[in-house]
Amino acid sequence: MDNLSGLPDASGSHPFAGLGPERVLDALESLGLYGDGRLLALNSYENRVYQVGREEGPPVVVKFYRPERWSDAAILEEHAFVAELEEREVPVVPAMTVDGRTLHTFDGFRFAVFPRRGGRAPELGDPATLEWIGRFIGRIHAVGGLASYTQRPALDQRSFGQEPFEWLMRHDFLPPELRATWASVLKQALQGVARCYERAGQVPLLRLHGDCHVGNVLWTGDGPHFVDFDDSRMGPAVQDLWMLLSGERQEMVRQMSDVLAGYEDFCEFDPRQLYLVEALRTLRLIHYSAWLAMRWDDPAFPAAFPWFNTQRYWQDRILELREQVALMDEPPLWPV
Repeated sequence: MDNLSGLPDASGSHPFAGLGPERVLDALESLGLYGDGRLLALNSYENRVYQVGREEGPPVVVKFYRPERWSDAAILEEHAFVAELEEREVPVVPAMTVDGRTLHTFDGFRFAVFPRRGGRAPELGDPATLEWIGRFIGRIHAVGGLASYTQRPALDQRSFGQEPFEWLMRHDFLPPELRATWASVLKQALQGVARCYERAGQVPLLRLHGDCHVGNVLWTGDGPHFVDFDDSRMGPAVQDLWMLLSGERQEMVRQMSDVLAGYEDFCEFDPRQLYLVEALRTLRLIHYSAWLAMRWDDPAFPAAFPWFNTQRYWQDRILELREQVALMDEPPLWPV
């Protein structure tokens, strides 16, 4: 997911409309890398990402960045962080340097090239796997805490809560008969988020992966490696931990214990951050609805998310937020 920039332009033409297979191959060729015609679109909605076979050498992954979402400086800041992690032997996938640059342009599109790294989804039900992932997230955060982003926004109550709420209220996505109810419940949810932040106190922010769910952790015989730092930003450490949790409360307590057993080998964790788990989950839910709405002009979104913006969708979000209001007042997931 992204920040709330990057609205469609006034012409209504979609920014990726002109990005066909030939242009993808021409962009790669402009760097002296020649595709062999094998082109596979990968699962990405915010950007456009392709695996491209090459005449010489292994396949590469080419990412075309959504126009107006990040500045060049913000993209390069992320590239530099991932390169810093690789230099310290953290298993990540950095952008390739070609002609001394990691960010390139072709016909108005900005793009980067990455080595292709395979892998499968990790078994999050296995305590040893969670501890292993926790160790590497701890290493990411140990490096992430050494410096701060200056070009990328922070994950906070305003950027992921208040701003998405205000954007949705200004636009005609909510059914009129549900608008007042949704707004009332969302305000309650934001008040609950604020209470969680008050309980947590002053939490330090560091450079995060930002979207550390199971789809962005690939597993091989050598263990996990982390991909897609596109949502990397400043935020509390627990943001990169809570998305690994699932199931009933007691199960999530055990999972958090396993993750922290590995994490704290490399990075200290302040347990007060556990007050933020349900608050961050709530902010993500709010932000996600606004993200879908803001990208609805992109033909890929109605095709991939046909259930969005229906009466049932907004009814479910109201129930979901009510559940979150209750969960945010429960005790945090203290490790066993």
